[in-house]
Amino acid sequence: MTFSDLSHFLNAWPRTPGQFQVRELQADDGRLLLQVRIDLGVIQMEAEGRPDGQRPAGHASMLEYAMARKQEAGLDFSLDEAECVSIRDEAILFYHRYVAFFNLNRFEAVMRDADHALSCLNLCRDHAADDNDRLRLEHLRPQVFTMKVRAAAELAMAHRQPRAAMSAIDQGLEELQSILGSEGAERSNEIQLLRGMREMLVPKLPSSQRVELEDRLKAALDAENYELAAILRDELKMMKD
Repeated sequence: MTFSDLSHFLNAWPRTPGQFQVRELQADDGRLLLQVRIDLGVIQMEAEGRPDGQRPAGHASMLEYAMARKQEAGLDFSLDEAECVSIRDEAILFYHRYVAFFNLNRFEAVMRDADHALSCLNLCRDHAADDNDRLRLEHLRPQVFTMKVRAAAELAMAHRQPRAAMSAIDQGLEELQSILGSEGAERSNEIQLLRGMREMLVPKLPSSQRVELEDRLKAALDAENYELAAILRDELKMMKD
């Protein structure tokens, strides 16, 4: 095996402190790649399939392989420690790639990769043989879920659909509050981030949205969904302002 000095390659793409530097390029065989510049080099990822290009046991991903095993095993299915480690590692790979995609405004790809990471978390939570493996990455769930919601809202805004963007954020806030619980939601940075996005969207909504919001507020109160009602009241107040 021969080794090459990468200085020329790295000098051609200098690191800019404080910036997330990512670019897309085509490999010699035409497949799409992502490259992220870091302080000590470059991270390269596949744009499709697993970011590292691996195919565990011939499958597109470790998640796919585990799901195939689950289908065969039925109720007896469980994940051992090594499998949980592999699935968690894969979730982190997809996390790194969706961050890169978000900075490229590739919001559909962000949603796809966030869904994959969430499915990895779900599989470990529901089927790990050891309780520690069930909970190991649960602290990342709000962050991954929030990125998916942000991407959905940004995609809607890119298509000039502020109402759809607002709906994505409202649904996301409701589900995120369910994930975090009342105490966790009060100190959640993710909740604050989505609320900030919603506040910026309100002035862009058409005037007909007021009637729809009022109807949704009434329905929320009738259903005693007071958290959603509070969100809708805030939106109506901002529209009046």
